[in-house]
Parts: sequence; C-alpha cells; structure tokens
Amino acid sequence: MQIAFIGLGHMGGPMAVNLQKAGHGVAAFDLSQQACDKFAAAGLTIAASAQAAVQGAQVVISMLPASRHVQALYLGASGEGGLLAHIAPGTLVIDSSTIAAATSQQVGKAANAAGLDFIDAPVSGGTGGAIAGTLTFMVGASLAQLERARPILEKMGSNIFHAGNVGAGQTAKICNNMLLGILMIGTSEAIALGVANGLDPQVLSEIMRRSSGGNWALEKYNPWPGVQENAPSSKQYAGGFGTDLMLKDLGLAQENAGAVQAATPLGGLARSLYAMHSMAGHGGLDFSSIVKSLQKRGD
Repeated sequence: MQIAFIGLGHMGGPMAVNLQKAGHGVAAFDLSQQACDKFAAAGLTIAASAQAAVQGAQVVISMLPASRHVQALYLGASGEGGLLAHIAPGTLVIDSSTIAAATSQQVGKAANAAGLDFIDAPVSGGTGGAIAGTLTFMVGASLAQLERARPILEKMGSNIFHAGNVGAGQTAKICNNMLLGILMIGTSEAIALGVANGLDPQVLSEIMRRSSGGNWALEKYNPWPGVQENAPSSKQYAGGFGTDLMLKDLGLAQENAGAVQAATPLGGLARSLYAMHSMAGHGGLDFSSIVKSLQKRGD
C-alpha cells in the first residue's frame, strides 16, 4: 500500500519507518530539512513537498505539533488551497497529531466534503513506543473507518482503542496527557523529597514502583537522572516529549474543561507549573525535567 506521511518529528519519523519496514511504500515530507535528511538516511523516500507526497497515496498520515499546523496543512492558511484539494477521493486520512477536538471535527468535515475518509488517531507511548511500534492509538472514527485503518495502525502500535466519532480520540488524548503531567509532577516531588532526606533515588523509586504509589513514570520514565538508563532524564533530558508540548496539551485540556464546565484544578496547577518551567528556559527539554524545578539545590 502506498502511504504519504507528513511530519517527521521524534514520533512521526519512527512511525513512518515502521510502516516502511512492514512493506508499505512510504513517501514522507517535513518542513525541516534536518528531519528529512535524518530519515532519508534511515531509508525513507522523501518527497519534494506535501502535495508531491500524497500523489498516488491510498493513505495519508499526519503527525504535526499543534492545531494551527493541521489546519494550515489540510485547509490552507486562509481555509482554501490546502492539501485536501490534492488528495484523491476515497483516500483514508489519519491525523495522529494531538490537537483540539474541534479542529479535528473541522478538518474531518472538510475532508468528508472532498470525498475522503478522515479519522483522528492521536497516540501515547513516547518516542520509545514510536520506535518499537508499541504505541497506543485513541481513535475518533466510525466503526467502518476504524476497521479500514486498523491494518495500518497495527504496524505502528499494539493498542488501538475506539474512543467514539471524529474528535473523540483527541478528547481521550488530552485527558490522558493531563493525568500524565500531574503524575510526573507528583513523582518528581516524591523523589526530590526522598533525596533531600538522604535516600537513594533508585532505591526509593523501586520502593514506590512496587507500592501503592506505582505509576507509569516510575515504571518507564523516571525523572531522576541515572535511575533508568534509557529515560530522557539520563540523557540530559534530550529527546522524548518536550516541556512545551506538554504545556500545549495541558492548555488544550484546560480549554476543553472550560468549554464543558468540568473542574480540573490539578490540571490547571500542572499547567501553571509547566509554564513556569518553560519560562525558566526548559521548554525544549523533555517534560520530565520538571524535577529540576522541584529538587533541592545541590541534589
């Protein structure tokens, strides 16, 4: 199957590579020449533009940073002349970006009017999951659309959930990431408190991991340097999921909470803490670097 893949960041690039490894023809594109060069070296075919990438494609997948990028790609800067006009009718379009549910619904409506099948399928699992092909997909689509997309999604992930109609995948994702942001702050606070009292962070992490405080951050993404060899915290917080991306997702959660009048006080506090962390110059570091704002000086 011929697939166009737009967006070759920390997540999108490995996802596109896994599709190619599975035997699909992949034409990829990113506005970053550095990203294109990196994944061309990994064997991906790089198209000259997004419009060129979708020529002959049966499936189009996008993985972009924010709502405005998805709108600009598919609808064009002024709402006209976007990529939708260049995609053949009947093509399946999968957007795996994390964006506002309303944006997914807007693009989905325009795609349907153009005779395309559009679904939102944001992911969880981090860069490790993207590389290993073990991502979790939260899909907003009809059942028929999901089944059409499933053979493609299965080459990139091991868990595929049907959240509801278009936009529902995005809602599930912002709920998940709001919880993740809160958990990372709590985990960082707990480890920092233990270290301030002289505890070994690795021993304390293992105690909590096997106790009632156990969570995903302790299991796979420890924020304290040196505790887990492959975690971003042990690589100067490079790569992974950026602080500014977490801040964006927490903002989406707060916007949504306001729209539906839901109470999310911890989500609001987490957003404020990540905003201060970003303003302190850590926006480009992995979100687990929030521990820097919580640990005792000298630790």
